[in-house]
Amino acid sequence: MLKIVQRSKPLKGEITIPADKSISHRAVMLSSLARGKCIISNFSSGADCWSTLNIFKQLGVGIKEIDKKTIEITSDGNLKKSFTTLDAGNSGTTTRLLAGILAGQNFDSQIIGDNSLSKRPMKRIIEPLTQMGAKIESVDNHLPLTIYGQKLHGIIYSMPLPSAQVKSAVLLAGLNAEGRTTVIEPTKSRNHTELMLKYLGADVNINNNEITVSGSELIAKDIEIVGDISSAAFFIVAGLIVPDSDFIIKNVGINPTRSGILDIIKRMGANVEILNKRVVSGEECADIHVQYCDNLKSCTIEGNDIPRLIDELPVIAVLASQAEGKTVVKNAEDLRNKESDRIKCLVAELKKLGINIDENPDGFIVHGKTKLSETDLPLESYHDHRLAMSFYVAGMICEKEICINGFEWTEISFPEFEQLIWELN
Repeated sequence: MLKIVQRSKPLKGEITIPADKSISHRAVMLSSLARGKCIISNFSSGADCWSTLNIFKQLGVGIKEIDKKTIEITSDGNLKKSFTTLDAGNSGTTTRLLAGILAGQNFDSQIIGDNSLSKRPMKRIIEPLTQMGAKIESVDNHLPLTIYGQKLHGIIYSMPLPSAQVKSAVLLAGLNAEGRTTVIEPTKSRNHTELMLKYLGADVNINNNEITVSGSELIAKDIEIVGDISSAAFFIVAGLIVPDSDFIIKNVGINPTRSGILDIIKRMGANVEILNKRVVSGEECADIHVQYCDNLKSCTIEGNDIPRLIDELPVIAVLASQAEGKTVVKNAEDLRNKESDRIKCLVAELKKLGINIDENPDGFIVHGKTKLSETDLPLESYHDHRLAMSFYVAGMICEKEICINGFEWTEISFPEFEQLIWELN
């Protein structure tokens, strides 16, 4: 689908951001492993999360859709063999976390995905799970994965790179393993899995970058899912660069392991205020007041910053184009292993708009401040929803309209995206 984006009027008013996808995935998975009944409210409408939901239906969990945002899950804590393949669609989170859960079951399973997901690397989870006794067959460390249920044993796993998905796969396998399982992270990655394990009564110990879990029986509890800061990021950036914008985003999760974008925009001199802080189902949450800023400053984003904003880096590149000076992003080589090679593809497309951006092996450099120019060439999304939405935000400050090819990929993570933009116009 070709999407035409026109220069935006000032963004005004108030919106409520949709549910956090990372938490929605984990809510379904862990509630399916818990004994009892759970009501999940404010469930994500993104296609990835519904891939997770449908898979756990296949695995014998009692799942009832009360409405589009409310799910009832009833489970005895045990999964059952699916006699058909488990289709993860485009979801890397579904695939990697599910592999950890299935590795210790008493049945075999096969996970498949779409063409994009089938190109994404799975070695990073296969290796530690194999150390725990798992038996997993792959196609050159890619999907499909055939997982033969085995008795697992706990390990101490020092992660070579921070990854919430790898950490979660190992911890979820540890729930069904003999002994204790410890994951040691080089830097802290998003911690939704360990927070929800703790919320549901698991035997889990969190000591800075070291997380230990033992075999546990989870007890079902109702879960309210906070808004997704990765989705909010597109609106935060739009509000900062579209002149005269002034609005509030309601119900945004501000988990410290996810809120790196808030720290970065403060470094850049942005006008953002955090309001009404609270805790919802174990997760920190707040409302965010965003105002246009015409004097953004450049900064360096590296090291411990990266795991806390890895998904937001494409739209941060757009923000950096409107900041004075040189914004440097490094230590972000994992961007090359997402739905696309986000470094290569981001640089290629933003250059079409006249943005002065250089590609590096582990990141990119944006030289600002740049007036975005129209292009006769459509911007390609590369089947990557975050690139598509980042280019849309860039189009909101172009003098003339731009076109984005493949914009339908935003349905995977954020089908409400454009509707919320219109609500602020």
